[in-house]
Amino acid sequence: MLSWLRPLRNYRDPLLLAVPVILFMPLPIVVRTTEAYCGYIVLLMAVYWCTEVIPLAITSFLPILLFPTFGIMPSKTVSKQYLKDTNVLFLGGLMVAIAIEHWNLHKRIALRALLLVGVKPALLMLGFMAVTAFLSMWISNTATTAMMVPIAKAVLDQLSSTDEAARMELGNSRSSAHEKEVESKSTIPDMELSDVATSSKEANVQQNNLNVSKVPIGSHDQHEKDMHKGLTLCICYAASIGGTATLTGTGPNLVLKGQMNQLFPDNGDVINFASWFGFAFPNMLIMLFLCWLWLQALFLGLNFRRLWGCGIPISSKEKRAYGVIQEEYKKLGPMGFAEKAVLILFVLLVVLWFTRDPGFVPGWGNVLFNKNGQEYVTDATVVLFIAFLMFIVPSQKPKFKPWNRLKGSKKRISDKKQVKKLLDWNTVQHKLPWNVVLLLGGGFALAKGCEVSGLSQWLGNQLLPLQKIPHWAIAVILCVVIAVFTECTSNVATATLFLPILASMATMIRMNPLYVMIPTTLSTSFAFMLPVATPPNAIVFSYGHLRVLDMVRAGSFINIIGVASVTLAINTWGYAIFNLNTFPEWANVTRRV
Repeated sequence: MLSWLRPLRNYRDPLLLAVPVILFMPLPIVVRTTEAYCGYIVLLMAVYWCTEVIPLAITSFLPILLFPTFGIMPSKTVSKQYLKDTNVLFLGGLMVAIAIEHWNLHKRIALRALLLVGVKPALLMLGFMAVTAFLSMWISNTATTAMMVPIAKAVLDQLSSTDEAARMELGNSRSSAHEKEVESKSTIPDMELSDVATSSKEANVQQNNLNVSKVPIGSHDQHEKDMHKGLTLCICYAASIGGTATLTGTGPNLVLKGQMNQLFPDNGDVINFASWFGFAFPNMLIMLFLCWLWLQALFLGLNFRRLWGCGIPISSKEKRAYGVIQEEYKKLGPMGFAEKAVLILFVLLVVLWFTRDPGFVPGWGNVLFNKNGQEYVTDATVVLFIAFLMFIVPSQKPKFKPWNRLKGSKKRISDKKQVKKLLDWNTVQHKLPWNVVLLLGGGFALAKGCEVSGLSQWLGNQLLPLQKIPHWAIAVILCVVIAVFTECTSNVATATLFLPILASMATMIRMNPLYVMIPTTLSTSFAFMLPVATPPNAIVFSYGHLRVLDMVRAGSFINIIGVASVTLAINTWGYAIFNLNTFPEWANVTRRV
């Protein structure tokens, strides 16, 4: 029926580029207001971002091209939005993450943690999820998933191969036991039935000690498939959940901070590393625990004795799987000077972030760098300080031997080698995702255009009927909408498009903007249902053990868990941290510039 549409597939990209331009053109031609011009640009960018007909970073340049063309903002003003304080914070965080990855510190932490939790099915899944979530708090979700999935695959391969060996061993033992039983019946015909029953029980006890389930081989195969599905899915889900816990853990969190500073410049840095961590980390723990229970029930079953290994000795297959992790850990060798230096600088970074402005007590940023009520040091300053040190600190332990100067000059020159630093620019330039930096900048430019043109105020007025709905219900509805929308679009692009609109809506109905902006920001990371929803999902799906239906079935319920958890968080401890029960003075601003 639709065969006539097939030739159009060859022209998909040109059509997706041209059709939105023509389709939305009546808006600026007919209405001819600044709001309409800005709305046209927003719709155009939304379509390009959703379809990815051109790279996301290139779409982010459209405000520089179109805002001056339509008379919304001068080019100099638009360009300033592309390297704001939030972008610098993101850049610095990425540099620190690159150093952690470059020296394999993240892999050492992951393997060490897995050695501690063991290889019982439930504990193994919990270990993978906890390690992945922790690493995703500090480094890229994609990099964390790409590192953890091969480790999980190696462990699962050992479990599968040893399962097969155990079944062959069990078959041989059953056949030999049967032959002995026939022989005993022929040679001892006067054996009592009670003795036979007793010997049978003893044989069953011995067989149970082998720790091999007496189920058909087909059931074993299905169990292995479910193990593969559960243990690979838990990694990509934990990566997305863990990234929500810190301000630099994922792009949407930084979009929120940047939008807050842009839309509400007098907010007093209400969103900083410490305040965000205080709110989002407990929510992450709740989501991670519930996600673990759900995946365990869905793929591993509810036989807690078998899953936890209560009273069951460690089997040979589990010993071999544990050996795989031990072998990988041994390959890393002893912890070198570079790893120790990166670890020390990383711990220093976290301490400085937490103590700069903790909120409940004055921080060092308030005491040392506060003039006339204005803070001169931000989280971006701190992370750039640590990143700067990583370009200075050598990767090898310095050797201070003054007597070496007494040797001949030729020998000194020949022995002299350039010592590498913890970070070098070639490594950073190669691994840094510049496209995300540009995407953040394009989002801030778009938000500024919506503010200057008055489009945000107009959209907020259209949402005024929502003031009749309880605030908690508004937050729930918006979280569900965002969680569904982000399955098909970039998480950063989703946050960029929605947050300015929600901020305007909140100010119009006299609601604290954070009450809707924080939960919707977290909801942009709830992309659990489709392989294309987020890079961690795509990495896990590429290993071939999953179907799309498996991810939809598991991810749909985790989306529900996420919305419920965020709703609980924003209405409990979120109220206390961000004073959500009042309409703040900093939100009472004039929307049009």
